[in-house]
Amino acid sequence: MPVLALRSVKKDFGIKEIVRDANFTLEAGEKVGLIGTNGSGKSTLLKMVAGMESIDSGQLTTSSGSRMIYLPQQPDLDPERTVLEQVFADSGEQMALVKEYEHLSEQLAHGNQDAVMARLSQVTQKMDAINAWELETKAKIILSKLGIQDLEAKIEKLSGGYRKRVALATALLAEPDVLLMDEPTNHLDALSIEWLQSYLSRYRGALLLVTHDRYFLDQVTNRIIELDRGDLFSYSGNYSYYLEKKAAQEASEASSQRKHQGVLRRELEWLKRGAKARSTKQKARIDRVHEMQETEFKQAQTKVQISTAGRRIGKKVVELEKVTKGFGDRTLIKEFTYNFNPEDRVGIIGGNGAGKSTLLNLITGRLEPDSGTIETGSTIHFGYFDQHSDDLLVNENQRVIEYLKDVAELVKTADGEIITASQMLERFLFSPNQQYAPINKLSGGERRRLFLLRVLMSAPNVLILDEPTNDLDVQTLAVLEEYLEDFNGCVIVVSHDRYFLDRTVDKIFALESGGTVREYPGNYSVYLDFKKDEEVPIEKPQVEKKSEPKPASNKPRKLSFKEKRELEALEAQIPQMEEEKSTIEQKLYHNPPAGFSEVQKLSERLAELDEQIETATIRWMELSEIEA
Repeated sequence: MPVLALRSVKKDFGIKEIVRDANFTLEAGEKVGLIGTNGSGKSTLLKMVAGMESIDSGQLTTSSGSRMIYLPQQPDLDPERTVLEQVFADSGEQMALVKEYEHLSEQLAHGNQDAVMARLSQVTQKMDAINAWELETKAKIILSKLGIQDLEAKIEKLSGGYRKRVALATALLAEPDVLLMDEPTNHLDALSIEWLQSYLSRYRGALLLVTHDRYFLDQVTNRIIELDRGDLFSYSGNYSYYLEKKAAQEASEASSQRKHQGVLRRELEWLKRGAKARSTKQKARIDRVHEMQETEFKQAQTKVQISTAGRRIGKKVVELEKVTKGFGDRTLIKEFTYNFNPEDRVGIIGGNGAGKSTLLNLITGRLEPDSGTIETGSTIHFGYFDQHSDDLLVNENQRVIEYLKDVAELVKTADGEIITASQMLERFLFSPNQQYAPINKLSGGERRRLFLLRVLMSAPNVLILDEPTNDLDVQTLAVLEEYLEDFNGCVIVVSHDRYFLDRTVDKIFALESGGTVREYPGNYSVYLDFKKDEEVPIEKPQVEKKSEPKPASNKPRKLSFKEKRELEALEAQIPQMEEEKSTIEQKLYHNPPAGFSEVQKLSERLAELDEQIETATIRWMELSEIEA
């Protein structure tokens, strides 16, 4: 049964046609991924479905009584609310009852009043009837999985990334019949994305989402809708199925066009030989030639062409020796030593606030270390594609072509050809009309693509990509991945996009608590294998040696008496903490306490245990490796 439908919908912004005669239905429980190039109109189409953008013609219908929630890229939240108040904002009667229960409980603390007790009894019965007790527990679990711990923080104090997480939690907790999501994985780390992926794959409502995360599309969706120059194309299956069918479709269309051109060529040759329309049959043949000449084939979708010249890179790139950097009483990078080489393909991962961007800024000289040394080779030219694209915001009224000409008016491509800045823009899918439009007329994804082009035009030999997948479409990402394979220089990537890391890096730097930077060989999937190897049962202390090689030494170090005692204590403490954690989870998930304060206390203890177990396990592994 369809929960929404578009019938012959048209939307046109004048210089850009979003959809023409669009037809689309979303079935109850269906999970659909919407893809297309940056600027094709994906976000606009989502807003049209959500009723936040008008349609020029056609019809949009939704099933009676169905609830729909739209999660934009930049959510507009009430700055005066706390995190907890915000996530309950779309929970209707349940939230009202929870808030009234807490208010009545507070009144009772100042005296036992009959009227208050009577009302509290009524509220309690209603909460039992609609299972409102689980609401707060579920909210805290969702927020915890999304990396938010301070539930009383005001929205106005949160960064844009944390606001997006709170808005995401709000939408998930509301459990609408239709959930519209625009780039939900932006600002999430890999662990949060994996949790969200699992959550949405079990989600009972209908889902229509825009995302660049190809693993996410593959695991969550069961249909792909492609928006291509105003037309919608549907593929029943996940992203892998779409790629397979899309390739077959393009090959078939190309074959059909070649056959059409071959037939037309032969018919035209027949005409040139002087065929005369002396019979009905010959006249019909001539008419067919004219019809074939007028036949139009939709050209295959144009792809971004990344072809910029590089520059020579010497043996010395960037050398870091015992580099430490912190802010206030928090150390983000501690005594980090590494010499980058010209062929390095390094991925940097870690939770939000772990220090990934700080490490990049140290490497590029934007930040000075608190201690240690950083030396950069004389031939090094950095290309820094940062996640904020701050220079695009300097003058949003500047024309696109002028922004690019600030770097160069003529560009040398990888094959030695000299082309103009305008021609390079066309290779990056900026039409002549767009080139002379101000930057503020571009979509978020188009701005990112423009900034990427400007970075590459500077011919860097060390390319630093800080969250490159944010707002770039999947087609551009695929081309960028191919470009990086042949890039003549060092590549350093910070990303939460698992697919992108798997395609582009062969070494992982994981930023851990206390400023430790651990090195793992291989791409992100190999890193996950290492982490699984490290998570061995406590009762069988056998640790794989490949997770981190022991430092070279003439004599293997033995555990001191104190370290042996510490190891024995950890082997006893960790199972105890795991058992306590399991008990608390059972209470929260299956038999949550009635009172707000008790739920909060258990949730806080659960978060505390998670951190303690992680710290203790890491230390146990370090000591076990020495013992081995």
